Amino acid sequence: MYTKHFGLSEKPFSLIPDADSIYFSPGHQAAFNMLEFGLLESGGITVITGEVGAGKTTLIRHLLSRIDYHELNVALINTAHSAYGSLLRWITNGYRIDAGQRDEGELLCLLQDYLIEQYGQGKRSVVIVDEAQNIDKFQMESLRLLTNINADRAQLLQIILIGQPELLKTFNDPSMSQLAQRVSADYHLDPLSLQDTMNYVHHRVEAVGGTRKLFEDRALMAVYYFTGGIPRLINTLCDTGLLFAYSLDHTSVTLEVIMAAVHAKRIGGIHRAGITTDPARENVRQHLKKMTGQDMQDLL
Repeated sequence: MYTKHFGLSEKPFSLIPDADSIYFSPGHQAAFNMLEFGLLESGGITVITGEVGAGKTTLIRHLLSRIDYHELNVALINTAHSAYGSLLRWITNGYRIDAGQRDEGELLCLLQDYLIEQYGQGKRSVVIVDEAQNIDKFQMESLRLLTNINADRAQLLQIILIGQPELLKTFNDPSMSQLAQRVSADYHLDPLSLQDTMNYVHHRVEAVGGTRKLFEDRALMAVYYFTGGIPRLINTLCDTGLLFAYSLDHTSVTLEVIMAAVHAKRIGGIHRAGITTDPARENVRQHLKKMTGQDMQDLL
């Protein structure tokens, strides 16, 4: 709708994870390096955590676009909730193994035979579980058993778990100590800083032919304050801001436009508890208040 008005080749702030236009903040680069480490090192479990919308799935998609599938055999599991079947069955499905109606013990043996076969062909097997915070303790035990499958001193299955902060609570549970000891690398992906939020927006706009002037600096400060640096929320608010600016026939997104977008948007994560508890965001609020005479908190 607004792309022609602003001279953009396409919408810059899609909510669908886009591996091609990924922005690597220092935190995202560190998380991606940890993911690559999980692929290259044959042993242990890699765990990446972060808030909802922090960019974890985008990192996975970028990783998958760079994999040499002649050397790696990858199963991606997106729905690991026990309500939809056991983890072992999801993994066998991920590897396209015909498991029929086998029980859990038979699934484990079938998977073990498959991993040995792949190893014999010179291929390393990796399973990536997204939304891993949904795995219950019983299913986590399945992962521990899988880490015991080895041959010639080589672990036959590398495991990468991606999840929300609740996943850390699972590993910190004393009953999960044996599995926690098998984690060789972990990283928590924090939200973007103010500067990274501004760089992220500029990156997305320039990727579709726009210029940095499309969003005024004060507008981006407000975007950071109301989103807390969460990329998915940044996308939501910036997309709404562009729509509002277009409807007003503006050539750029101003602070006033963003404030109007925030006021109008009642769902989507912008208006949520604890928004003023972050010192960095509080500093931005106070700075904008001095610049404009209006308190951002009045819009909550």
